[in-house]
Amino acid sequence: MSIETISLSGRKKVVSNKEMTFLERLYLVAIVKGLAITLKHLFRKKITIHYPEQVREMSPVYRGQHMLKRDEQGRENCTACGLCALSCPAEAITMKAAERKPDEKHLYREEKYASIYEINMLRCIFCGLCEEACPKDAIYLTTSKVLVPANYEREDFIFGKDKLVMPLEMAIKNSQLNNAN
Repeated sequence: MSIETISLSGRKKVVSNKEMTFLERLYLVAIVKGLAITLKHLFRKKITIHYPEQVREMSPVYRGQHMLKRDEQGRENCTACGLCALSCPAEAITMKAAERKPDEKHLYREEKYASIYEINMLRCIFCGLCEEACPKDAIYLTTSKVLVPANYEREDFIFGKDKLVMPLEMAIKNSQLNNAN
């Protein structure tokens, strides 16, 4: 058994260096095939969307910007359990838990709350695993078309509670809608 016949992968091919014919050397067949592909695409329907005038329909599984929910009394739902941070594959969520003081009962539902809750939007992949892991339904990804605004500073892409917590007016409006149903 010689070294030329041994193939570790079993996919050894013998390459021949055969002489090309006159037509093959002119590359006319290849040029005609390329032109045929170009002409075929020339008469197809265009898929370009003229953005300001036309708006593309969003996918039903679209996930937008994060939001921390409030209950009907305006208190934050987050109990700082850390399951969202553990489930995040990009490790974009950081939080620090704190104990609720007696005079803060109108701000937080449970004894424990997230004093610091930050999402690094440069790392976030909008997978929605944080939303699924949360036992209190405190965080969710909205269906708004607003994602992360462009900026030049890295610090501006770290969203804290000031940008993530649901506005109080929205929480009151949601509770009124739920009561009406």
